[in-house]
Amino acid sequence: MAAINLNAVRKSFGDIETIHGVDIDIQDGEFVVFVGPSGCGKSTLLRLVAGLEDITAGELQIGNKVVNELPPPDRGVAMVFQSYALYPHMTVYENMAFGLKLAHKSKEEIKQRVINAARILQMEHLLDRKPKELSGGQRQRVAIGRAIVREPQVFLFDEPLSNLDAALRIQMRMEISKLHNDLKTTMVYVTHDQIEAMTMANKIVVLRDGYVEQIGAPLELYHHPTNLFVAGFIGSPQMNFIAGELAEIDEHYAMVRIGNSTTVKADVDATRGNVGDKVTLGIRPEHYIQNGTNVSTITGQVLVVEQLGDSTLIHMTVEDLGNNLVVRLAGNRFFKVGDTLNIGLPENACHLFDSDGMAFKRVVDPLEATPDALRDAAVQH
Repeated sequence: MAAINLNAVRKSFGDIETIHGVDIDIQDGEFVVFVGPSGCGKSTLLRLVAGLEDITAGELQIGNKVVNELPPPDRGVAMVFQSYALYPHMTVYENMAFGLKLAHKSKEEIKQRVINAARILQMEHLLDRKPKELSGGQRQRVAIGRAIVREPQVFLFDEPLSNLDAALRIQMRMEISKLHNDLKTTMVYVTHDQIEAMTMANKIVVLRDGYVEQIGAPLELYHHPTNLFVAGFIGSPQMNFIAGELAEIDEHYAMVRIGNSTTVKADVDATRGNVGDKVTLGIRPEHYIQNGTNVSTITGQVLVVEQLGDSTLIHMTVEDLGNNLVVRLAGNRFFKVGDTLNIGLPENACHLFDSDGMAFKRVVDPLEATPDALRDAAVQH
């Protein structure tokens, strides 16, 4: 096992710089996910760690050793790619053993490592099969097993689940998380799927256009995003954003004027703002609550209803806000297009962002809030 440290790492392809002075510290044994939209640089960053691309500037350490100039085989890493890349004429055993044979390991050591990896992945019964006889999930396990037998200090995963269907992705997420718990080895995982990031990671690195937007634990990013990009990227459906302006500022709250006449209170430190500043109010679909005293309300009409079973997503339009909102309600609630809804915006669930998209610091810890106060959404017809 080993820690990974990236210090002011840059990558250029000719005159075009794609990674811009990235600083990331990954602790020994952590499961870290690089997440972001297509083209953000997450796979390039992973390839820099693996040694598949040369670092243009900066320093990369693995296990407190500078590895900028080391070739991939000498870095103590093993990579699992999006493509399974299995040899079709070889059995599962032979596919997993192939790299060890090239490394001139003894037959006994190869057998021991392959059997051990197969046991960890619960695929001992598949060792004699060819890849064409396996399902997609089983092929991905073989690719992971091929990495395990190398006994690396660091595992690198480059969108390994993107070729699987939804049910298999959920299953493989669980298997990779269990693998991390069993091996306790440093793992770095790349995905564009923020749900994979939230459910698997100890730490998430959110990237955009080759820059790090925020690093933190999943719930830290969810409840305390540093800017509009992170707030909108983390969470599904994404956070609702409402344009407004500061009407009153305080170190414990802000009063925000939205629409023609509605004022919303948000529990943030607004002292770095000024009355009249343009701001963006944010609230997640699941955080609307039933109308009550001292709760700001907005009224809209239902556009689309999505019945998910455990919950219902209501897409609604609010005339004087100029944009649509998404509200997550209990699954046993029924609505139809055209219904009028009144929804409450609890002050302890509101986020606020300045005109540059940077978040005002929230003064409440949502993790200590009563779950019912944040999750139970109710409406009045």
